[in-house]
Amino acid sequence: MNPRAPSVPAPARAVTEPALPAQADVDLDALRSNVRALAERSGRADVMAVVKADAYGHGLLTCARAAREGGAGWLGVAQLSEALALRAAGDTGRLMSWLHVPGDAFTDAVAGDIDLSASGTWAVEEVAAAARAVGRTARLHLKIDTGLARGGATPADWPELVDAALRAEAEGAIRLVGVWSHMVWADVPDHPTSHRQVEVFTEAVRVSEARGADLEVRHLANSAAALTTPAAHFDLVRPGLAVYGLSPVPQVGGPDRFGLRPVMTLRGRVALVKQVPAGTGVSYGHAYTTPRDTTLALVPLGYADGLPRSAENAGPLQVAGRRHHVAGRVCMDQVVVDLGDRADVREVREGDPVVVFGDATRGEPSAQDWADAAGTISYEIVTRVGSRVPRVYQGSYEGSYQDSYQGTGRGAS
Repeated sequence: MNPRAPSVPAPARAVTEPALPAQADVDLDALRSNVRALAERSGRADVMAVVKADAYGHGLLTCARAAREGGAGWLGVAQLSEALALRAAGDTGRLMSWLHVPGDAFTDAVAGDIDLSASGTWAVEEVAAAARAVGRTARLHLKIDTGLARGGATPADWPELVDAALRAEAEGAIRLVGVWSHMVWADVPDHPTSHRQVEVFTEAVRVSEARGADLEVRHLANSAAALTTPAAHFDLVRPGLAVYGLSPVPQVGGPDRFGLRPVMTLRGRVALVKQVPAGTGVSYGHAYTTPRDTTLALVPLGYADGLPRSAENAGPLQVAGRRHHVAGRVCMDQVVVDLGDRADVREVREGDPVVVFGDATRGEPSAQDWADAAGTISYEIVTRVGSRVPRVYQGSYEGSYQDSYQGTGRGAS
């Protein structure tokens, strides 16, 4: 039943699905294909598909399963709640969570065989305490700050962090599984900072092993490095954006340059069509004025659904097979499109489909086009698609996970 329908429908009235003003089609076959393409480019390194932030807005559980089916040996998330949701849904493979605070649900994580990260000794101590409480050895990765100055221990603090982990390992509380870091300018291939980070990372691994660490995995590369910097691949790559078919290096090439296919297509429908004269001010503040007699179309998608407000007079949309732009401001729930005065435009009717972004190879606006229009990055465009836009999954499931392993939206078709 649709969650918006009354919980107790009126007698003798059938409850029907309302027409959708918008939906995000998520192509699971494309996602699986992207993981395979990334694996081919990564050589002997395994692939950790990053499914944090609700799989970059695509739907955590469903996309995680598709990534596994595409060959991802690991899944990666930022927060423990995401990892625990995957375990509750039936995922049993290698799974890592890395952004934690003191007092986090470490006992649940250790009990669920979730790999954890530590950037400071406090995390080593809390994970070890959780392992003792659960009676199970925790799997721990240590993060080295190679230059991003975000998470991770500095090179000066690194020996102390390694020694703390090795002491906990000696008593059986943890297993020091890996060393990892995050890159600064991987989206600028051959940037000297990236070369320096590889050097700092390699030295951190050497120090760890010299002090007694027996590592399973070393990992540094994000999407951009996985596609463009083989020296950063090591044992495991961690692609996020590229899993969803978007290019992390648009200045080098679009998704097709790397054998990737966009996974999400955001669609809307025309709610109103009307003719207005030249000089008509459109929407709040009259930020747009029609330069001629024209046809306006109203599309019920706005910044509450994820369209960036900064894309005023710029956000691209495809209506009736032609590219247009938002006319005026992006409102909370809607935008207006100036369709012009062509004869074919006058055939546009209420209910006609609108493509907000999708696959550029099909002539559709892309998430990158919206990023350019809004002065941001494509990561933000897809992750901000709002919760009231249902995800509609395209492509059959292949695996044998439990039936409960499903994402948000209306399910696969």
